[in-house]
Amino acid sequence: MNLADSIRAIPDYPRPGIVFRDITTLLGDARAFRRAVDELVQPFAGLKIAKIAGIEARGFILGGAVAHQLSAGFIPVRKKGKLPLETLRATFALEYGTDEIEIHRDAVLPGERVLLVDDLIATGGTAEAAVNLLSGLGAEVVAACFIVDLPDLGGADKIRRLGVPVRTLVSFRDA
Repeated sequence: MNLADSIRAIPDYPRPGIVFRDITTLLGDARAFRRAVDELVQPFAGLKIAKIAGIEARGFILGGAVAHQLSAGFIPVRKKGKLPLETLRATFALEYGTDEIEIHRDAVLPGERVLLVDDLIATGGTAEAAVNLLSGLGAEVVAACFIVDLPDLGGADKIRRLGVPVRTLVSFRDA
């Protein structure tokens, strides 16, 4: 099974010239979803990962499945204002402006081994902000995992420059 075949390409979304990589078709295919989760988990089995940090929203779906498979806890990385208790916030650049993500201040203990999970890495701004939040709380970010990489946009390299290994399952160069 080629996972790329289970990911739908939507041209000119969200604006002309962009090819949106929609993983909802992968999630809806039981075999593809299982294989993607298994491939994300495999390199980390037995490495005593304490927590999985999933980036809103598709990272929640994938991160929950990965956490279950690794017998790890789950940390939601949310958009600003969505978490009910004291949070730590990071701002990151978008193509037009900025955005913010948050985690609870008590989400991770110093020294805990954390795996970051999301569906796709493009420019890497959100993932970089998540790594910085987790590291700022003392976590050891073991790796960042994504189903899709858009390598022409440089996000995976940005995360590697932070000293965090990156695992991706599928690459598309026509971003």
